[in-house]
Amino acid sequence: MTDRPRTVIAIDGPAASGKSSTAQWVAERLQFRHVDSGSLYRGITAAMLRTSTAPEHWTGPSLVAQGPHITLRPEKTSFSILIDGAPSEEELRGSRVTEHVSLVARMPEVRAWVNERVRDAAAEHDVVVDGRDIGTAVFPDASLKVFLIADPWERARRRLTQRLGRRPVDAEIAEETEQLVKRDARDATQTAQAADAVLLDTTYLTQEEQVERIVALAQAVTHRPSIT
Repeated sequence: MTDRPRTVIAIDGPAASGKSSTAQWVAERLQFRHVDSGSLYRGITAAMLRTSTAPEHWTGPSLVAQGPHITLRPEKTSFSILIDGAPSEEELRGSRVTEHVSLVARMPEVRAWVNERVRDAAAEHDVVVDGRDIGTAVFPDASLKVFLIADPWERARRRLTQRLGRRPVDAEIAEETEQLVKRDARDATQTAQAADAVLLDTTYLTQEEQVERIVALAQAVTHRPSIT
């Protein structure tokens, strides 16, 4: 481990607020590494799905027991999630993992395991980390904390556009918005804004604009140039 303190940029926000894609872009601009805490939840979910245990019998300890199967491999500006030493991106983003990951992420034992893996990554690298609790429970002393918000309708529209690969109709957006609002209510205790976080409303911003603002904030605290 290096003696130099590592820089942590923490990006929080509710579901579908653009945390992960924005954090990845910011990491590329700053030449940091992006840590997607959500991928760790997906990784441990995928590892558990490979076992014969039915989801209704999953417990926090049984999920954490799958931890040794999960590896974070440093890439140029990110980390890959390996399961049993093999790349697993397609599996992590599959429908089975998506269906069960929310249940897994609510388990305190799993949250503690993920938080420790994220802290381990930040001990060795300058990082941009996104997810829930990042600026509060995981990195309360982060160099910069940003809390992304956006109108639920706009978040739903963006999510559907990405998922469907086309412009969604209003009825589809309305249905997705309802689901997001319900998820916001469930996640309220895990998606709190840190008192010293910069609030960034992205409702009327393009992704490029929000990345530019976060990069500028990061440069102000790190005094490092970005890569265009």
